[in-house]
Amino acid sequence: MNYAPIILSFQLALVTTICLLIIGIPLAYWLSESRSRIKPILEATVSLPLVLPPTVIGFYLLLAFSPDSSLGYFLKTYLGLDLIFSFTGLVVGSIIYSLPFMIHPIQAGLSNLPKNLAEASYVLGKSRWTTLKHVLIPNIKPTVFTGIVLSFAHTLGEFGVVLMIGGNIPGQTRVASIAIYDQVEAMNYAAAHRYALILLVLSFVILLLVYVVNGHYFKNIGRASI
Repeated sequence: MNYAPIILSFQLALVTTICLLIIGIPLAYWLSESRSRIKPILEATVSLPLVLPPTVIGFYLLLAFSPDSSLGYFLKTYLGLDLIFSFTGLVVGSIIYSLPFMIHPIQAGLSNLPKNLAEASYVLGKSRWTTLKHVLIPNIKPTVFTGIVLSFAHTLGEFGVVLMIGGNIPGQTRVASIAIYDQVEAMNYAAAHRYALILLVLSFVILLLVYVVNGHYFKNIGRASI
């Protein structure tokens, strides 16, 4: 069995999750605090991957990143980035596709925090960034953890977006989900079963970890409040 697609899937999920965490916390914080008129537009944009077929997202990203488009031409000419059929392109597409799985849990956690936590920090002269880093985020650890795990698991199993942007290049863009598709097309069900079973077990373990950790956290909170 060739484990390269599994390893590549893990690499993609890890890099994507780290990028999403860096992007997601400030964006979720802004969405939880903002009263701007553009907030609903941004929320709808973030949530689009939840309702759009992955192939639709992948198709428009393929057009956007193509060297024939203005964006693709700019990226390739001035930044040296060729996002089509590359691992970098997979990362960018995966960030867009998995964005709501990071944003929504963190935004919900921040929105449900008592307002006096942040207000007390501001009264003590702390900046918004310091308040977010040292006061708010430590109080929503379960939701941050949930966002991290769900983003990782979602990226690990994605198919449509990575196929449209990355194609099927061995060692570069052939992730586990595409390898399963290849084996099924070749009528090699035994190999497809091995890849699928690995993803199934990993996804189950990841979700089980979320429920166990969050359940343990809230149980401790309940004991501490008694």
